[in-house]
Amino acid sequence: MATARFEEIVEDFEFIDEWEDRYRYVIDLGKKMTPLSEGQKIPATKVEGCASQVWIVPEIDGEGANARIGFQGESDAMIVGGLIAVLHALYDGLTPSEALKVEAQEEMGRLGLDQHLSSQRSNGLRAMIQRIRQISNALL
Repeated sequence: MATARFEEIVEDFEFIDEWEDRYRYVIDLGKKMTPLSEGQKIPATKVEGCASQVWIVPEIDGEGANARIGFQGESDAMIVGGLIAVLHALYDGLTPSEALKVEAQEEMGRLGLDQHLSSQRSNGLRAMIQRIRQISNALL
């Protein structure tokens, strides 16, 4: 299960041959996200397990099982900021139960990112996915 926005990214990736260009595309996605305020970069929003500094701030529309999940995020590493944007595209607007059904590693694998990230970045990606799953579980 993936959102229409994520499917657009998958389609865009199919037209980009070089990995350097794909990285640039992902970084550009991250640059388009709204930066967090300093007040949002607090221990409660920091994602542990990432080599770089990462914050994910939930933006929930509604309550409980019918809520729609969204989030803003930021990182001090450009490629990680791009990964946050890709995850945002993957999860934005889903209900908590829909979000928990997302096979994020598999979906990210469709982009080939799983084979082109360092082990530290892959661990960080898993930590960000885990944070989104925690947010989803808390709503149910």
